[in-house]
Amino acid sequence: MTAAGTAMLALPGCFSIFGFNPNQRTRLRRTNRLCQGVKRLNSGGITVRARISDARTTDSGSKEVGIEGSEFISDNGGGNLEETDVVVIGAGIGGLCCAGLLAKYGYNVIVCESHDAAGGAAHSFKRQGFEFDSGPSFHAGLSTKPSINPLKQVLDALDEEVKCVQYKSWIGYLPEGVFRFTAEKEAYAAEIGRAGGEQAAREWRELEAKMEPFAQAATGLPAAALRPDPAVLLTAAKFLPGMLPYLPYTGDLLAPFSKMVDQVVKDPFLRRLIDLECFVLSGLLADSTITAEMVTMFTERHREGGTIDYPLGGGGSIIAALVRGLRKFGGRLQLNSQVEQIVIEKGRAVGVNVKTTRGRAKGRSTIRATKAVISNASVWDTAKLLPPRDRASAPFIQRAAATPRTESFVHLHLGIDATGLPSDLECHHLILNDWEKGVGAPQNVNLVSIPTVFDPSLAPAGHHVVHAYTAGNEPYSIWKGLDRRSPEYASLKEERSQCLWDALERVIPDIRDRVRLKMVGTPLTHERFLRRSEGSYGPAIRAGKATWPGPFSEVPGLLQCGDSTMPGIGVPAVAASGMIAANALVPFWQQISLINQIEAVL
Repeated sequence: MTAAGTAMLALPGCFSIFGFNPNQRTRLRRTNRLCQGVKRLNSGGITVRARISDARTTDSGSKEVGIEGSEFISDNGGGNLEETDVVVIGAGIGGLCCAGLLAKYGYNVIVCESHDAAGGAAHSFKRQGFEFDSGPSFHAGLSTKPSINPLKQVLDALDEEVKCVQYKSWIGYLPEGVFRFTAEKEAYAAEIGRAGGEQAAREWRELEAKMEPFAQAATGLPAAALRPDPAVLLTAAKFLPGMLPYLPYTGDLLAPFSKMVDQVVKDPFLRRLIDLECFVLSGLLADSTITAEMVTMFTERHREGGTIDYPLGGGGSIIAALVRGLRKFGGRLQLNSQVEQIVIEKGRAVGVNVKTTRGRAKGRSTIRATKAVISNASVWDTAKLLPPRDRASAPFIQRAAATPRTESFVHLHLGIDATGLPSDLECHHLILNDWEKGVGAPQNVNLVSIPTVFDPSLAPAGHHVVHAYTAGNEPYSIWKGLDRRSPEYASLKEERSQCLWDALERVIPDIRDRVRLKMVGTPLTHERFLRRSEGSYGPAIRAGKATWPGPFSEVPGLLQCGDSTMPGIGVPAVAASGMIAANALVPFWQQISLINQIEAVL
């Protein structure tokens, strides 16, 4: 078999997944650059364009004060018309990863963020001295090398580090009783046996053995090596020898995880537990979650020496590191900059119209992008930015309308008095109320995070920060159309957050008496502050029935990254999507040079 054929087998469906279409002119231009790159490689090695971005980060940038106690400097340049290489819509993790890498590659990049804080669904905020994570609190692979976590790979590429506290376990409250989830492989298997019995433990070990070669196939090619064109054969070449023994397993990596589970697992408890693990990660059950996502998660979590990480300073420290990396290489972050429309000319995305809502740059302007517009917004929110009557927009808008959504969240953010609480209080807790209702039933799964267990600086002395939330299972329909200032809305907030209070009382029985600060977030909160259509967790793209799209969209010049694209939902997935979108715009030899720079983490 030729080397090219081997690589094609190692990347099942690569071209269709990542949107490669050799008939499109934009792809042909990339092919031309690829050929030029081959000549450069043959004539004297790999070189990287040395130009550092000359983005206009001048003293005219305005200082924006975001949520209480957090200062964000906005790089708004002012003026009615600007030009850059790439404009990124949205400063979520996917958008910041993409923009930071493009800046490192030497491109002029402007990131437009409508909020007054970067981070998207992962931003942090302060109230009365308490600092809260708005989103993810589970991380793995941020503090270890090597790491298969794409976010760690991006941070290393940007020469940034996030200091973390490492821990091994979190507590589950299941109908069977307390269940300790753990990063220790043997301890997890033993806990399954204790809670589910001998058959459950035996079948789990059989499933582990069955997952092993699939995990090797899924993790053998790092996200840093992926790109959505034929040059992936070159960027992935150094990793292919290690993948050769696992080529037969690559074909099923995009299949539903249940396909593998059904071959081994018959025990009812273990099947339910696997559904729960899938749902917490992807928002979908095992019959809709791709195999690659689950085998990768279990591999990273249960590898020898594996831990879970909590970033010191909260999730905001991850965002701060990505923003530092972006700016270090000349990229710009414009806060309070709402993209009102993507500009289409002659069927191609060429820029964005922006409304800046605060600061000296307040007003409307246009940013023209000579290379690409990249949207980190969801597929539905990106569709809203396209000119509806433009013929080039129609296929994208139609796809967005046909893309199903997962549900939303209810959040409870609390600042509590910690007096007398046990010193060994755990940070993370998962509460599942009733197996018979189904893992994905509304309000059936609730999560609790108490990050001040690891980082007391997030709260005033003697207090804890508490974040409880429903696990992507809150229907938007019951909130739709409510006036946020109405008594009906206030009443529904109290009613729908009751399940979180019940969950919290499993962890801290007298928590209601300890509350010093209380805030309730709803699907309307998500919709308003995060500009998420219907407050959704993300697309409900079901494995085996549909595939996640790659970075190229139906509109030439418009790319996407984030949780509406391959690999899907979750922090590692959106970081990978940002890497893939960035790599789509650069010659392959620059990508190879970057891989060589961060080889220690791969």
